[in-house]
Amino acid sequence: MVHQLSRPFDAENDILLGEAGGRVEITWYVDYTCPHTRRIRDILRRSPARFGRDGASVAVRFIIPHKDEDGAAIAARAAVAAHRQDRFSDMHRALFDAPPDYSVETVEELARDLDLDLKRFREDMAEADAKLEADRDSLGDTSDLHMPLIFIDGRFYEGAWDETALIEAIEQPLGVRLSLAGNDFFHWAASAGLVLILATLAALVVANIGWHDAYEELRETDFTLMFGERSFALPLEMWVNDGLMALFFLLVGIEIKREFVFGELSDRDRAIMPIIGALGGMIMPALLYTAVNFGGEAAHGWGVPMATDIAFTLGIMALLGNKVPTSLKVFVSALAIADDLGAILVIAVFYGEGFHLTQFLFACGVTGVMAVLAVGRVYNRMPYMLLGVVLWYFIHESGLHATLAGVITAAVLPSRRPADGRSVAMQAVAIVDGEEDTENMNDSAVRRLQNAVDRLREPGFHLQEALEAYSNFIILPLFAFFNTGLLIIGSSFSPFAPESLGVMLGLYIGKPLGIVGIVWLATKLGIARLSSEISWTQMVGAGFLAGVGFTMSIFISSAAFEGGQLESVKLAVLITSTAAAITGSLILWFAPKIGGKAE
Repeated sequence: MVHQLSRPFDAENDILLGEAGGRVEITWYVDYTCPHTRRIRDILRRSPARFGRDGASVAVRFIIPHKDEDGAAIAARAAVAAHRQDRFSDMHRALFDAPPDYSVETVEELARDLDLDLKRFREDMAEADAKLEADRDSLGDTSDLHMPLIFIDGRFYEGAWDETALIEAIEQPLGVRLSLAGNDFFHWAASAGLVLILATLAALVVANIGWHDAYEELRETDFTLMFGERSFALPLEMWVNDGLMALFFLLVGIEIKREFVFGELSDRDRAIMPIIGALGGMIMPALLYTAVNFGGEAAHGWGVPMATDIAFTLGIMALLGNKVPTSLKVFVSALAIADDLGAILVIAVFYGEGFHLTQFLFACGVTGVMAVLAVGRVYNRMPYMLLGVVLWYFIHESGLHATLAGVITAAVLPSRRPADGRSVAMQAVAIVDGEEDTENMNDSAVRRLQNAVDRLREPGFHLQEALEAYSNFIILPLFAFFNTGLLIIGSSFSPFAPESLGVMLGLYIGKPLGIVGIVWLATKLGIARLSSEISWTQMVGAGFLAGVGFTMSIFISSAAFEGGQLESVKLAVLITSTAAAITGSLILWFAPKIGGKAE
């Protein structure tokens, strides 16, 4: 999340260090008692000289920590009072130069040294709280922010606290600007869904403007790996669907495991309602599909409408902002994760291609080796990734769906609770204090610092951090592009074909009916309780959003169908996912006006 100020740089009302009109606008939240703020102060003090008069403008605002409210508040009031006598810079410097145990007597002594009008100084200090409150309100939510608080052009500075890094952030060379733009986009909740939509539209355009044959030829082009005289060849589409998507399922598996070990699904009382909702959201669509296709040749496709696309669903909820209560977002997140687990089990058990015992036993052996490493607390990620590639090959050859390798790898990755941050910070301080030259630390000290920081999270977190952007912005868009190039112009698609009708009824009717119905029943029977923040109207809206199957539904349809049936089912998924997204969004948008609270 990129933290933005609720009140941006304001040259008229803010207290400025130097002149306004700089190319870069720095908003600095000062706590005169904070040692970190004192260390960063010298860099900001030198910034006008470094960048020139029109280079950087610095606005000073004040923040009062709860742990030392008296001293910090007294110092901030003194700074505001001095500003009203046009002596802020002098008082600002004097406060930093003085010991940080401020009292009224201390700051009045500083005022005398600066030849301020002491009577007016006292009066202005008494009236300074309005300024302090306005500064605090301008910061907004500070739960994820830590001192020192510096905003450059309204953006919280998250970089290192050394002069070179901060100067680069202020100068904003091309590399920094590109990095900031990329972070803005990647941290936007709807960005992954937007890229998926663009990839889908690109595939539909290519397939319907006369390039369909070339598109199909590209999908069917073999890509071969050679090992001496041995070779392993798959069409490009299969490399994406079975190979790259295994990495996607690896990340899904890591997220599922984390939720069950540390997250929302680790506590029975919090987990039971999302799990119940996920069960209803999987069973009802499958039943509706089966009812339409019972005894027909497409009956085996019952798994297609069971899935929920978590990226699209959560992205839409993020775009709706405060129209969706936080408790509903948490519920839907946990539900989608449980839904993903169900979809993975369905794919593994019901949508493989034959079964070969020898290769399956080899896969079991590789899994056993990975499990031994995990039990032995081998936390290095590289052995698991290398063995995961071998596991993928044997699972593929066994006839099970190859993406199962990603889920198994995630399951055997060793878990441990995150380290105590205070202990790691103390270790980092000890390492730095042991160095004679902290600007040129030796490699051993840097490695120890890196090991200490890595310990703050479990191995799966670091793997997810390394791969998540590739999954969201390369793998999933490639999957969408290679699987949604459907001929719409001149298509023989019929919404009343059993397989198409079953998918559309399952996603659009079965999902909300199953989720809302089973959640309502669970509350009436006292099995679980719905948050009082969630209205039943909002629950219906969330149920429709869960009908956005897209990635997972298309993935299962590719495993369940082929030829003309596959084309029809994919188009049914796209149409129904769009309808479910629009319906769910509209319901959630208007829910506060028409919905009552849940019992």
